[in-house]
Amino acid sequence: FNDPGRFTAMIGFEWTSSPGGSNLHRNIFYRDGARLAQKLLPFTSSESDNPEDLWRWMGRYERETGGRMLAAAHNGNISNGLMFPEINPDTGEPLTADYAKTRARWEPLYEVTQIKGDGETHRLLSKNDEFADYETWDKGNFEGVLKQSGMLQYEYARAALTRGLQLEKSLGTNPFQFGMIGATDAHTSLATASEDNFFGKMTYMEPRKDRWNGVLGDVAGYKILGWEMAASGYTAVWAEKNTREAIFDAMARRETYATTGPRIMVKFIAELGDQRVPMGGELARDGSAAPAFLIEALKDPLGANLDRIQVVKGWINAQGVTQEKIFNVKWSGQRRLDAAGNLAAVGST
Repeated sequence: FNDPGRFTAMIGFEWTSSPGGSNLHRNIFYRDGARLAQKLLPFTSSESDNPEDLWRWMGRYERETGGRMLAAAHNGNISNGLMFPEINPDTGEPLTADYAKTRARWEPLYEVTQIKGDGETHRLLSKNDEFADYETWDKGNFEGVLKQSGMLQYEYARAALTRGLQLEKSLGTNPFQFGMIGATDAHTSLATASEDNFFGKMTYMEPRKDRWNGVLGDVAGYKILGWEMAASGYTAVWAEKNTREAIFDAMARRETYATTGPRIMVKFIAELGDQRVPMGGELARDGSAAPAFLIEALKDPLGANLDRIQVVKGWINAQGVTQEKIFNVKWSGQRRLDAAGNLAAVGST
């Protein structure tokens, strides 16, 4: 069912690569309707678990049909360090310029939140972020290979964004320049990401009195229980129209954001000199001038009040080391920033 302007259904599929139990799943989105999508069978992980082969297939689809598609990688917290590598897992060699260019071409988006937890950052990566321990999943992969701390920097979005800046210097293209989206990854066919309407990840975890004790995964090394599921997440897309084409185009230009369930409205515009771009856009550097940001946020009308708006800056210092700093830019109540720019907890959330 697809009713442009009222209810838009995107055509897509999931590519379920899990080499050695490490999750490298991608969701593939078509800009097209069934007439074009049916011309080529979806590419499966039984054919190859190498993302580069998926990207080659996507190129084949566009050449043979004249259609368009893009991929969004699943939250990489079960990838055990393979989601945002410096060494190509398939070849054992450093990433090449061709890899960087191809990944940037086909993967403009990344899923940072879903039922299996947060993919934005980890408390060991963002030690100055008081919110970095939100819905953290860091046990291991699907085959019970336990997580090592050295894997984390290759799994989370914020670390990947700054590493991409480093790789761009050597490869000419930033392979990890992406917008952020959220999804449920539910296997129930239900879009129930709200905390007060959460139906779980699997059908056997739908509401019943003992569902929180249900076992989602039981592998050598650890278990995953029902109560560890996160009620998350949603994708917001700033599309010009409620149509497949307009929504796809907004996704391709990264004009998207993720929420963990509340339907919060966020607008972000950046300016530098005479340049002005929306979220997902790029500003060309203009000497030492600093950009200006216009940020608006509106609470979910049925949800909690907003605590604060933060901007997270990632950059590379003069020594080539990645850095991160968090800025509190707007907050509720009469609180004041301390000398270090920190803000007291709101107390009600």
